[in-house]
Amino acid sequence: MNMSYTETTADRHAVVAHDEWIAARKQLLARERELTRLRDRIASDRRALPWERVDKDYLFDTPEGPRTLSALFGKHRQLIVQHFMFAPDWEQGCPSCSYMADHVDGMTAHLAQRDITFVAISRAPLAQIEPFAQRMGWQFDWVSSNESDFNYDYGVSFLPQQQATGEVHYNYRDQYFPQAEAPGISVFYKDDDNTVFHTYSTYSRGVEVMMGTYSLIDLTPIGRNERDVPNKMEWVRHHDRYDLSETGTASCCHTAT
Repeated sequence: MNMSYTETTADRHAVVAHDEWIAARKQLLARERELTRLRDRIASDRRALPWERVDKDYLFDTPEGPRTLSALFGKHRQLIVQHFMFAPDWEQGCPSCSYMADHVDGMTAHLAQRDITFVAISRAPLAQIEPFAQRMGWQFDWVSSNESDFNYDYGVSFLPQQQATGEVHYNYRDQYFPQAEAPGISVFYKDDDNTVFHTYSTYSRGVEVMMGTYSLIDLTPIGRNERDVPNKMEWVRHHDRYDLSETGTASCCHTAT
């Protein structure tokens, strides 16, 4: 294990009697309750956002053949898309996007009960996506947008001429981004007339909503231990590669804001 994980130890941390610990815990609990109430209010505001109609006819390559965005919903009215960083010239999918995707298969049955379909979308062709998904042991739906403008329109892929300017439009502002692919999550709704609406997208640290592991890590005394690391997710590996290397930069998702 990377020895930097020992930065929080008992000899450097306050150790108190039980009554004092309970008092401190109650103070933190009050703040946690504030955060819960704020999260609920933000979720309500998110649901109240206006929608935009999706008029472009996007076509995706799927294991069942070409499918429109509307067809990706299946039998549900709501669609969550993971914009999975996997470019046509990459040998494998992004480690950080894989970290996100590792949480999905256990959720899909529960999402379906709330009228939600999940699908990952990448620019890589199916011939690259399918063997990588098999290697990772994933079962969720994953399709290719390689022949469409979908990734570019939803701000997660950038053309060479865009990158050449030194800035791309990502996470609702112009900024530097080190790669041609970026992470994101988008949400869509389909009405009874099969009209599709874009209701929400989140990028950068917003994609942590899929990283449930972080929620547990944040409960621990050492926590993420990413404070002084330029690429804060450099510790992330594909889940079948942790035993191969404990040092060096592996993640291709950078800390854009």
